[in-house]
Amino acid sequence: MVTVKVVARFKDGSIQKGTTSDFFPNKSDFHLNLTNGSTIEVNIEQLKAIFYVKDFEGNENRNDAYQDTVPGGGRKMQIVFFDDEVLIGFSQGYSANRPGFFVVPADRENNNERIFVITSATKKVSFI
Repeated sequence: MVTVKVVARFKDGSIQKGTTSDFFPNKSDFHLNLTNGSTIEVNIEQLKAIFYVKDFEGNENRNDAYQDTVPGGGRKMQIVFFDDEVLIGFSQGYSANRPGFFVVPADRENNNERIFVITSATKKVSFI
């Protein structure tokens, strides 16, 4: 079983960092093993997005450029969340009828390797 580092950002604005090995896009729940050693069960509808990260530190002062291309990454899109955060990336599997979809950021130097966006947390999704 593969364990990945993730940052779970919730619709209420809270953030939890940890690892998971049982998140699947077609399941409504998964377990998040927090960095403090505890484990919580998360329902994806509580989330804004799940960020698959290179490390937990990141760089809050970095300005993403979103100019990169991702060969085989699908169509370039702009996602506007209900909290007005904007994300630009590539997706092969976007459908407004699915609970969520994966996005590869259009800035490959940022800390996010890929992101699972929860459709109900989006205000607008458009192809660019």
